[in-house]
Amino acid sequence: MLGRRRKPPVLAELPPRQGGTGRKGALGRAELEALGGLANSLADAGSIFATGPAGSTVALGLAAVAAARGGRVALLECDLADPALAALLHLREAPGLHEYLDGKVEKSEVLQPLVLAGPASGAATEPLVCIVAGAPEPEPVALLDSERCDRAIQELSRAYGLLVIDGPGLGEDAHSLQALSEHAGATIVCGEKREIPRKLPVGATGLVLTG
Repeated sequence: MLGRRRKPPVLAELPPRQGGTGRKGALGRAELEALGGLANSLADAGSIFATGPAGSTVALGLAAVAAARGGRVALLECDLADPALAALLHLREAPGLHEYLDGKVEKSEVLQPLVLAGPASGAATEPLVCIVAGAPEPEPVALLDSERCDRAIQELSRAYGLLVIDGPGLGEDAHSLQALSEHAGATIVCGEKREIPRKLPVGATGLVLTG
């Protein structure tokens, strides 16, 4: 009889988010401490793929923590069907990854620097570099599973000390999730315990539970 797949371990539990200044990229001290422990446990990954209901929040937090430690960090939004990072951080909505994968722009045209705010800003030596998704694409599988996407992620991984991939939610196409997971050194599923299904559509290094 085949053994059951082992349940991914819980890598971190984040406290409930507190109200803050509202400035872009701002993180509270409690969040920074919890994310710092997560960053330590994934320090050797090189690239991290975050998915799940809280995937975007954790991806941004991890990237901010790594940048706050003086690292050279890139945050890549790969939820092409439902982009949100540009609006969240008040960045330019396009061009982004979609336009780059379509061959309409060069890589240099999609890199947007973000100066961190809050407790993270004091120790950061350079901006966090963000690549937003760009224009929405309702059927992103072919783009995300393309050689151009593979090459882009490899180049970003080489150019930055850490690449954090903000991926689609767990309800998106499994092929897209698997393609992105294969690019990453670690895959984390993020959200409240009740929101994370028992059977995951992608292999996970571990879980990040949010309050």
